[in-house]
Amino acid sequence: MYIPKYFKVENTDEILDFVEQHSFGTVVTTDQGKPIATHLPLQLVKEEESYFVTGHAAYGNPQWKTLEANEEVLVMFQGPHAYISSSWYEKENVPTWNYQAVHIYGTATLLNEEELKKDLAKLLEKFEKQRENPVLWENLSTELLENQLKGIVGFKIKVHDIQAAYKLSQNRHTEDYENIIHQLYKEKNPSSSQVARSMEKNFRENK
Repeated sequence: MYIPKYFKVENTDEILDFVEQHSFGTVVTTDQGKPIATHLPLQLVKEEESYFVTGHAAYGNPQWKTLEANEEVLVMFQGPHAYISSSWYEKENVPTWNYQAVHIYGTATLLNEEELKKDLAKLLEKFEKQRENPVLWENLSTELLENQLKGIVGFKIKVHDIQAAYKLSQNRHTEDYENIIHQLYKEKNPSSSQVARSMEKNFRENK
């Protein structure tokens, strides 16, 4: 991923937290030279000193057959993004786009049945535990689970490289930066407001 120096993120804890908060990612592999991608809920887990991205795909999705065949798999995570009008700058310039993204590269292996069950149980725990009537692994019938397991394939990707870009107008001076935040909130668009909050957070942590 091309990352100008202004926008490169190197704080590992910050990157891991971003992936945790934006865990619906895109898995990219190639099949006979053609790129293919699937959008999936994913988890980032640590085993001893290594990190792994784990997930599952439908058995009918042919991409899972390419996972182990590819020397490297790309996983992309994207956060909020927003159009930035150059009319918000003090001096004449061109418009741009602000965004946050993380690319993870690694080698993939398929999960066995027990590993898949554990990963699914953790996924349900993450997204259901705070709900009024949580749907947890132990609450589901064995018959239902066994039927569903037949239709999916689990995988884990050992992380070799992480690249993170937060393009949040860090190259603008303070007056422009603050005006961009103000204008983004005025857009009354959820994604624009999220970018504004990310810019505020970035400013507090780096001033």
